Amino acid sequence: MDLDLALVRAFVTTAETLHFGRAAERLGTSQQALSKRIARLESLFGARLIERDRGVRGTRLTEAGERFEPAAREALAAGERAVAAALGAGQAVRIDVWGHLYAPLRTVAQATEAVETLGTVQWEPGPARDWPSAAQALLRGDTDLGLGRVHPLPDGTDAGLAQRLVRLEPVDAVVGTSHPLAGADELRPADLRDSVLWCPAELTRLDFLRRFADEFGITRRQDGPNLGLDHLVRHLRTDPACFTLFPADAPLPGDAGLRSIPLVAPTPLYAWSLVWRDSHRHPLLDGLLRGFTEAGRTRRWLDYAPGRDWLPDTDHTKLTLLAPAGERGNQEGNPPREAVGRQ
Repeated sequence: MDLDLALVRAFVTTAETLHFGRAAERLGTSQQALSKRIARLESLFGARLIERDRGVRGTRLTEAGERFEPAAREALAAGERAVAAALGAGQAVRIDVWGHLYAPLRTVAQATEAVETLGTVQWEPGPARDWPSAAQALLRGDTDLGLGRVHPLPDGTDAGLAQRLVRLEPVDAVVGTSHPLAGADELRPADLRDSVLWCPAELTRLDFLRRFADEFGITRRQDGPNLGLDHLVRHLRTDPACFTLFPADAPLPGDAGLRSIPLVAPTPLYAWSLVWRDSHRHPLLDGLLRGFTEAGRTRRWLDYAPGRDWLPDTDHTKLTLLAPAGERGNQEGNPPREAVGRQ
């Protein structure tokens, strides 16, 4: 069976957005044309890949779609590598990111902008859904770099990987306007104890949210499958008991009905790390690390003050893994978090 990559791209874009309208807009086509491409692909396979339900469940992948998505992304990446090779385009870097709702590629973009020589890099995002799957891809050599929040994996399955902490990002509490605390200018984590922590995926896969809830006594928790940002926003907007955490610099939809409230005393920080296989350093790795260093210095990405900020215990060791101490930024005597600003 010969796959038409245009059909594969239509599927992957729809799988990313779980919204036919936004997927069609991203692809520069109509919803009708997009639906026809998906239907042709499903006809080739003889299996349904995407369920389009206008009810509560919304658009979602079928079991066949879930199985096909990682391979579909790999097929697109291979096609793009083939085109780049034929055209003699810039050097490619395969990068797996996770924590997709927190938009990790915005951090990569800001780091590459800090080093002029990285302007021609061809980025090939991989299909990783979480840190364990990204670690496996790195160890197999299926990808060159990873970016996301790193935590210890069971049975030492992350042995052989090196990492560098590149960003500590403050997180806000996001609530609907009907939440009892929606009018606050700022909140302490302890203020949220009577609220329900809404988790955008199974809590066992969300190490940061689980540790936050344990640390600050958030006993009411609700999780479920990751159905995308729109599903998360819709739930927060309609349930006045729920809140979630979202990086202060990550873009939320501009629709009315949500409030993003800074957390203080302490401010939780989300730790982004760059990861690579210890036995293989990509030729562009050193330049990219310089880019993170420059962006971090300018944007104060590594500011951390014990007592003012909170990091999960497992993230504290990342501070000691940073290359020269001068790259860490100030870690004592910082101004208040609100004076640092949100880059």
